[in-house]
Amino acid sequence: MQPKSPSILECPVGRAVETVGEWWSILILRDAFQGATRFDEFSQSLGIAPNILSRRLAHLTESGMFVRRRYQERPPRYEYVLTDKARDFFPVIVALLAWGNKHLAPKGESILLANRGDARPFEPVVVDASDMRPITLANTVAIPGPRASRGMRARLASLKAMNPAIAPAGD
Repeated sequence: MQPKSPSILECPVGRAVETVGEWWSILILRDAFQGATRFDEFSQSLGIAPNILSRRLAHLTESGMFVRRRYQERPPRYEYVLTDKARDFFPVIVALLAWGNKHLAPKGESILLANRGDARPFEPVVVDASDMRPITLANTVAIPGPRASRGMRARLASLKAMNPAIAPAGD
């Protein structure tokens, strides 16, 4: 494990990447959202080496993304059930899918998300819950939260791209 800087440990993005940022973990969660729960299902879908899959599933379980539940006694077999914490990660997968379709599918989308009721494809966007307007780089600024350290407050104040008060004109 690499030593973490205080700004990474304090940053919600840094902590999230620590939990699910490794690409196998994200693909395991993607498959779990599509119904996979068992080791062999993940293995077959992903083509991942068993030792890597074991480590990733253990990490996701220790991180509170899965609950490991025995479904067979002899030999002992386990399934990996999504927790509420993991289900809250689903919008991140949706955002990755939308970004991949927009920027990495030159011949067209191979997967779309659709409404369960009428199969109408969704157009995923991240919106503010209070006014339903899209959250974009242009209308966003990072500000310190109530538990931000002095160092985090200084870091946020120094970020030109996120702080219009210090951004140079024309940016």
